Amino acid sequence: MQNAAPPPRKTSALAKAWRRLRYGADRGPLPADLPCIPMAADRVMTLASPAEFRETLLALIARARERILIATLYLQDDDAGREVLLALYAAKAARPELEIAVFVDWHRAQRGLIGKGKSPGNAALYQDLARRLGPGVPVYGVPVQTREIMGVMHLKGFILDDAVLYSGASLNDVYLHRHQRYRLDRYHLLQDRQLADSLAGPLLHVIRADPAVHPLDTESVPRTASLRAPIVRFRRVLAKTRYPFAGGLIRRDEVGITPLFGIGGRENELNAVLLQLIRHAKEHLVLFTPYFNLPGPLRRVIGAKIKEGCRITIVLGDKVANDFYIPPEEPFKAIGALPYLYEGNLRRFCNTHQAAMDQGLLNVQLWRHEHHSFHLKGLLVDRDYALLTGNNMNPRAWNLDLENGLLIHDPHGILQDRHRAELEGVLAHTQRLDHYRSLEAVESYPVPVKRLLKRLTRVRIDRLVNQVL
Repeated sequence: MQNAAPPPRKTSALAKAWRRLRYGADRGPLPADLPCIPMAADRVMTLASPAEFRETLLALIARARERILIATLYLQDDDAGREVLLALYAAKAARPELEIAVFVDWHRAQRGLIGKGKSPGNAALYQDLARRLGPGVPVYGVPVQTREIMGVMHLKGFILDDAVLYSGASLNDVYLHRHQRYRLDRYHLLQDRQLADSLAGPLLHVIRADPAVHPLDTESVPRTASLRAPIVRFRRVLAKTRYPFAGGLIRRDEVGITPLFGIGGRENELNAVLLQLIRHAKEHLVLFTPYFNLPGPLRRVIGAKIKEGCRITIVLGDKVANDFYIPPEEPFKAIGALPYLYEGNLRRFCNTHQAAMDQGLLNVQLWRHEHHSFHLKGLLVDRDYALLTGNNMNPRAWNLDLENGLLIHDPHGILQDRHRAELEGVLAHTQRLDHYRSLEAVESYPVPVKRLLKRLTRVRIDRLVNQVL
């Protein structure tokens, strides 16, 4: 008698976890199969500058009659932040029935700026205004994890009545170009009741209602340590959350909008769609990212598209346009090494794909404009898709942060001129990188930067830094 065949080997949980990390999110549905909210194409507008973004936001606040919901990483205690908050208080005073809620990251709101001294953070401003001007403009701290380094609330989008003002920008002087410097992002205004309701749903019924989420504009803010168990449960709830909407068919004069929600490295809707969009590209893909630190799944799928002959354009900031850059003449802080770390990532990537750069299949465009900084995120795919998102397309966004995005499906090509104008406006301040050697090597960096990077590399901590910053 022949021996029986051995039973099939069971895949260990460790092996499954490794495959998820190695190969990324599940493939998920094709972009064309995703449900979407049909919207008249003339209700989608692209704003040209941070100043126009600021002016539009303040005008929409002044006109709001029903609701103002703001989701952003932070609302800063500076001139621009106070201007926005005071506009919200003025709107509430003029129309007491107006529902207002601001959602910011819990940890970021209660600390000072990186590299500065200890501080109560922006929460002190929220509490001061509430004392002086009264209730009605609650600012909710959203704790995605028990520690900031393990994940932040990175949802973006402002809902003002039926309008959605969407950008990756937070709210402070530089993002809103309140003074001499600006930080460039992408800015879009979409006017549609169903889309506004869809984005409002999780903010009001999932996030605001959760026991882990608390107002920061009161004197009795709980300590993070007391919220550990609720935060763990909250993250599980977020992992199952999706934007609610009824899909429809796109007519001749319409585009489709699919709101996307995502957190963590598993079953992340936004991550899965990002990968599928890149796989879907046939002719040309444009990727915007502020920090060149692509997660492995994105890096591999982009490499595969280059081999297939798809033309890839990556638009990112020069290291001096990074918001962490410190000029050599100023005192060095460790955080100032980050732009050089990202440049090293880019140099290695371009070295790998130098042949594609020579052939024009890979175009790396470095943005630099005087003393301003760069913060664009998102995709343009062929002639029919655009992704608006606050996702930085780095390992932190991929695995840790709470992110969202709006996928625009334009099967009739109605928005192509607007996308092209937006891209040309950005490229006006870029220079094409012809060769990886055009980027500085570590040996030519300022001495404090060179010393720190070599130390990090020697003990292999540079990889950890890339994962969490």
